[in-house]
Amino acid sequence: MVYKFRVILDAEEDIFRDIAIQDDDSLEDFHNAIVNAFGFDGNEMASFYTCDDQWNQEDEISLFDSGDVPGEQKIMSDYQLSEMLDQENTKIIYVYDFLNMWTFLVELAAIEEPEAGASYPDLLFSHGEMPASAGDRSFESEEMRDDIYGEFEDDLDEDDLDMFDDNDNFEDYGFEENWN
Repeated sequence: MVYKFRVILDAEEDIFRDIAIQDDDSLEDFHNAIVNAFGFDGNEMASFYTCDDQWNQEDEISLFDSGDVPGEQKIMSDYQLSEMLDQENTKIIYVYDFLNMWTFLVELAAIEEPEAGASYPDLLFSHGEMPASAGDRSFESEEMRDDIYGEFEDDLDEDDLDMFDDNDNFEDYGFEENWN
C-alpha cells in the first residue's frame, strides 16, 4: 500500500508538501523524503514524535541511538510506517535540526494502492516557500507585535542598569569570582 501524507511546516505562512511513500518503508526513509521535499541538506539531527489527535507530543523516535546503552533505544530505521500509522492513528510530529527547531505536523491523508510505474517516495505537491530560518514569523501589524512583545518590556531606568557596569564585583551576587 502507499501512504499519502501532508507535511505542514509549523509557521505563520502556509508551507506544506504532499508525499507518497510505501507503507513498508521505514521512518528513516520518510525522514529522507521530508528532508528532500523541503530542501534541507540532511546533515542535522531529527526525530519523529507520536502524538494524540490534538498534536500533543508523546514518545520520541530519533534518527540515531542516543541512549545510555547502545542498541537499547529503537530508532527510525527500526519502524515501518505501517507500524506507526494507520487509519486510526494518522498524526505524527517531525522535528528537524534541534538548533533551529524546524517543526512539522505530519498527517496521513490516504492509503491507496500503488500506481503502476510510479516510484516511491514521491513528492506529489509543493506549496509555499521555506523561510530563511525556522523562527521567521511575520506579524501583520505593529499593534499585534506590541501585544506579543509588550509583556516583556521592562521599566528599567539608568540607575537599574548601572549595577551591570562593574562586572568584577561578584560578591554582591552571593558567589565568588572563581565559583567553579
